[in-house]
Amino acid sequence: MQKNAAIVGVSFDTPAENKKFAEKFSFTYPLICDTDRTIGTAYGANVDPQKGAQRVGVVIDKDGKIKEWHERVDARAWPAELLQRI
Repeated sequence: MQKNAAIVGVSFDTPAENKKFAEKFSFTYPLICDTDRTIGTAYGANVDPQKGAQRVGVVIDKDGKIKEWHERVDARAWPAELLQRI
């Protein structure tokens, strides 16, 4: 069944670091590089600026509105769980 949805990851890392991370964990979705932390800050993932991003899951509808926000998601499991649910 095809979903009218897209999964993307956002990371504070560089493109090279994201590529290595995605390959290591066999991610099938793209990772956006947010090295200036703009996206992460807007979506509540930049809790401690001295550390990496907190892993959060955000569901955004077609109108750009946040429908769900989940704290501390598993970056490997959550995308598949979400796609099964929607």
